Amino acid sequence: MQRYTRAMIPKGDASKIKLLVLDADGTLSDGGIFVGHDGAESIRFHVRDGFGIRAWLKSGRELAVITGRGGASLRHRLNDLGVRNLVSASGPKGPVIERILTEYGIQPEAAAAMGDDLPDLPLLQRVGYPMAVSDAVKEIKDAAVWVSSTPGGHGAVREAVEHLLRAAGAWQKVVESIE
Repeated sequence: MQRYTRAMIPKGDASKIKLLVLDADGTLSDGGIFVGHDGAESIRFHVRDGFGIRAWLKSGRELAVITGRGGASLRHRLNDLGVRNLVSASGPKGPVIERILTEYGIQPEAAAAMGDDLPDLPLLQRVGYPMAVSDAVKEIKDAAVWVSSTPGGHGAVREAVEHLLRAAGAWQKVVESIE
């Protein structure tokens, strides 16, 4: 695989996306973490985001989640949705996305990434279709070619999936497959 510099990666063609990479906290969730009296953590997920992830995977495309934190709640939710690729406690996200692109054999311009805060900036800089949730920090919104109308953890991922699948002409199949 050719190594791309950030400036070389063509930006903005949603119709070619084969891999969607998501941040977890603040993107798949609203960023809130519930901590019980025993120290156990739980996270709130939106059912619409789950539908979006299933629709994305059903369309034959790849999905990965990269998060700086770990946690059983996220792993359980992603297992339930059929997501195979979770990198938790990732450290710097730039090298992680480069490894994932190589593993899947996908060029950067055929990948999208969605995030909300500064640790996600390396993800957005290394893909052809950077995306942000509506409540992302300014730097993330500035790096994005598309911003959701809904905040993280409130259906933003589902909105992003619909946007990408519509651009690829694949959304109608999703609609028609609902029974």
